[in-house]
Amino acid sequence: MILVMQYRKLGKFGEVSALGFGCMRLPTLKPGKPKIDRERAINLIREGIDGGINYVDTAHMYHDKESEVVVGLALKDGYREKVRLVTKCPVFYDVFNETKHFDYYLDEQLTKLDVDYLDFYLMHGLNAKTFKEKVQDLDLVEAAMSAKEQGKIKHLGFSFHDKPEVLKEIIDTSHFDLMLVQYNVLDQVNEEMIGYAAKKGMGVVTMGSVGGGRLAGSPPDSMSQWLSEGRSNFADLALKFVLSNPNVSVALSGMGTEEMLRDNLALSSKSDYNQYLGTEKDRIDKIALKFKELSDIVCTGCGYCMPCPNEVNIKLVFEYMIRYQIYGQEEARHWYANIGKVNWAPGKNAEACIECEECLEKCPQKIPIIEQLKKAHQLLAF
Repeated sequence: MILVMQYRKLGKFGEVSALGFGCMRLPTLKPGKPKIDRERAINLIREGIDGGINYVDTAHMYHDKESEVVVGLALKDGYREKVRLVTKCPVFYDVFNETKHFDYYLDEQLTKLDVDYLDFYLMHGLNAKTFKEKVQDLDLVEAAMSAKEQGKIKHLGFSFHDKPEVLKEIIDTSHFDLMLVQYNVLDQVNEEMIGYAAKKGMGVVTMGSVGGGRLAGSPPDSMSQWLSEGRSNFADLALKFVLSNPNVSVALSGMGTEEMLRDNLALSSKSDYNQYLGTEKDRIDKIALKFKELSDIVCTGCGYCMPCPNEVNIKLVFEYMIRYQIYGQEEARHWYANIGKVNWAPGKNAEACIECEECLEKCPQKIPIIEQLKKAHQLLAF
């Protein structure tokens, strides 16, 4: 079967593939470790581009700062000219505290990617605090305009993790051409602002399309009745939910395996990729309600909370907690018991948390991490 990627308007900036390649979860050499399997990752990114993807997203911090290098290698041999290349300015770093740091990081990122310019450069992970103390107080918009004049970036945007009212404030500055926000079946809080931004002509890109992987696993028996025919997970309904919103320009997906990439390419190439058919809308609504009933944790596995100064593997603990709560995987308790004892589960379990609160400020979803770690230990410990 020949796949034909679907394309959508990217605000005022032409067309973009409905599916975008997010490079935060590239294949790694060892499970649980950030070191990228470069050959496999390069082939995976190129396969995605060959399949019609023309939006590639990375960031300074991804894969322990290796992602940009690998993306740059993948875009050799003519692939750079086929995509909109996006990376992010790490304004949330504590060491990012002077205006000159904008140019410092931008130049470093252009070097790592080995490109002359970026199509979009995003202020990374804005919230009320970083928007005020970094973007506004350090005059970063002015620095970005200077970079545009020098040809280093074509358009300015931002990614966002905060409340919708803060998002509206940032949109209303009219400084930005594009925004990247969380939006999926399990987290619809930004839906109104997505429409608001689109009406203002902004490009709207969404992350977390399959709920940080929560919609990509085989569901428990209580939810299997809502699977589409021939499928073993809800990824098809998750992507359709996001792309059925006409105000969304592109749905990002972090694709770390060939199987996931090919499945997503097939889903986003269907002629009805953005239209509900039959019972799809009803099933999506029921899935959202059931997930909320089974688990109140909204972790997307971004890893921003890491590393923990006391070596608690927060990301892995929450992954096992979700597997146990939602998917009923009893083996998650055995996996939890192995944290710190095997190379695929490094660090310490939740019992090692000393409540230093360093992770709370880092979490873009504002999860009460300490409280949830205690809950996880109660559920998973033998």
